Amino acid sequence: MAEIPAGFAPLDRTSPYIEAMGPFYWKADGRQRIVAIRAGERHINSRGFVHGGVLCGLADLAIGYNLAFLEDPPLPLVTANLTVDFAGAAKRGDWLECRVDIQRAGGRLSYANAYVWRGAERIVRASAIFARVDGGAA
Repeated sequence: MAEIPAGFAPLDRTSPYIEAMGPFYWKADGRQRIVAIRAGERHINSRGFVHGGVLCGLADLAIGYNLAFLEDPPLPLVTANLTVDFAGAAKRGDWLECRVDIQRAGGRLSYANAYVWRGAERIVRASAIFARVDGGAA
């Protein structure tokens, strides 16, 4: 598998689902956490492209992490809504980065957009609403 770009480290906060879908990487860019993945064989659909579910998962994960890490300790959040538009595709071996634009981080609901990039091409646009949950982990 190809090298991981400089500055990226394995995602440090994970779950069994995230481990099964990854591996994911991240790096700080100011206050933003860029979340990324190297598309592997297990991410490919029957047509030879990265499955849309992987791209949705990457966007959801990146938005959630960016919102959660606005505070320390991280906020306990769950996805309340995720809307995804596909404008391109990715293949095995592609390095995919997701960048997040937080629109509003509120007391109960937070809103953000995310874009998945394959090199210089933006291939996914996602919009999400996350809800804060009392008790339990994010």
